[in-house]
Amino acid sequence: MATYNKRGYKAPKPEVENEKETNEFDQLDKISDQDSTTAELFNTLDSGANKIEEWFQKNQKLLLGVIGGLVVVVGAYFAYDRFVLEPKEDEAVNEMYQADQHFTQAVNGIASDSLFNLALNGAEGKLGYLKIIEHYSGTDAANRAHYAAGIAYLNLHKYKEAISHLEQFKSDDEFLGALALGAIGDAFVQNEQLEEGLGYYEKAFAAKNNDMTTPRFLFKAGQVALTLGKNEKALQYFTRIQDEFGATQEAQNIEGYIGLAQK
Repeated sequence: MATYNKRGYKAPKPEVENEKETNEFDQLDKISDQDSTTAELFNTLDSGANKIEEWFQKNQKLLLGVIGGLVVVVGAYFAYDRFVLEPKEDEAVNEMYQADQHFTQAVNGIASDSLFNLALNGAEGKLGYLKIIEHYSGTDAANRAHYAAGIAYLNLHKYKEAISHLEQFKSDDEFLGALALGAIGDAFVQNEQLEEGLGYYEKAFAAKNNDMTTPRFLFKAGQVALTLGKNEKALQYFTRIQDEFGATQEAQNIEGYIGLAQK
């Protein structure tokens, strides 16, 4: 028996519309869930913001006090630097001019002992280095006065005083820093404290590598090391002068010292 489609017969439609409706409901549920999650997130943020706001309100006076304190400290620092330290520095430099003149003349060998004493103690109504240090503490002038006072005491054979002042001197200068350390070494050696002197000579030549201070204090360190029987160390220092600083004054007779260190 033949089968055929009756005229006007329509096959039933698939349940697309039902599925579409179902998907739409699912999407609505998802959107609803997202909205719920978002709402919870904003609620959490609002809660956190409220807590922070409450904390600030409770601690407002403390915070304002801290901020105000910082402003006062910073302002005081700049005010001190501008209105106290700078004028103090200028005054110290003016006061120290005469002491510097005496010191320079003494270093050049003109009646050195009396001039070193004048530089230390003052003259002609002007302060010496010791009073500059006392009255202008914290200034660059007082720092420089420590160095000059140390050198003056070293030349006056007052080695403990020399060490005390030179140890208080601070400098980033390539030469002055090394010279101060070397002068401390000189004071210890003159005071027959050879081990301490050697240590400071080693600090001095290690401070900065240059053609002036490095060979100078390598040579002094080598001499003291020889005296202490530390020939290996002396040989190391003398050989370095020969290898690295051959054009310097210290290198002129260095072969003889190398020979002594090799014995």
